[in-house]
Amino acid sequence: MAAGQNTRLGILLMIATSVVFAAQDGISRHLAGEYNVFMVVMVRYWFFAAFVIAVAGRKAGGIVNAARTTQPFVQTFRALLLITEICVMVVSFTLLGLVESHAVFTCYPLLVAALSGPVLGEKVGWRRWTAIGVGFLGVLIILRPGIGVFRIEALIPLLSAFLFALYGLLTRYAARKDSAATSFFWTGTVGAVGMTLVGMWFWEPMSAPDWGWMALLCVTGATGHFTLIKCYEVAEASAVQPFAYFQL
Repeated sequence: MAAGQNTRLGILLMIATSVVFAAQDGISRHLAGEYNVFMVVMVRYWFFAAFVIAVAGRKAGGIVNAARTTQPFVQTFRALLLITEICVMVVSFTLLGLVESHAVFTCYPLLVAALSGPVLGEKVGWRRWTAIGVGFLGVLIILRPGIGVFRIEALIPLLSAFLFALYGLLTRYAARKDSAATSFFWTGTVGAVGMTLVGMWFWEPMSAPDWGWMALLCVTGATGHFTLIKCYEVAEASAVQPFAYFQL
């Protein structure tokens, strides 16, 4: 079942998530510049799945309890949304670069706030809209993106932002009935299966140093998504969105 609501804890978890994701993005950009995107994401998800299965196996009820859900379609769709979003964003890093990609992607908190009402029934007051809007403008001032944000390729991070916003909303929706552990389990296992079906066709050997970067990417990926899932479990989606800008 879902945990009690704690907005302060949710904010701290969102800040932690943003910091971890910032490190993850830099590593992803490096690896995607050397290897196929689908292979990189696939290997990352292998670790993710192994980790969530190991964690579930050590808890009371084991894997069966972690996988138990009354909303398997929602959980499966969430996981598939996430692997799609990750692949799209990593491609964007290679085509536009980190700065321009993030300048476009930072609209996702606005999308979450706009959709949290119709999707989740959450009220988004003017204070939250103001905080999110000011944060968005502040990010653009800090990043000072070039004309790359006006290229047709900018639609790629925009699509990624929409997918990530929808993933966040469905994570919040799933948390009403499922625990963070259950959502974490489904995210890792379904994502690993989905990415293997795609990435196995693009396998290529990696150098020893890059396996080290891959290991770090796996750790940051698993950590970031657990803290994000936990964040949406304890706080309203619209309440924590202004703090997503800490990623920049």
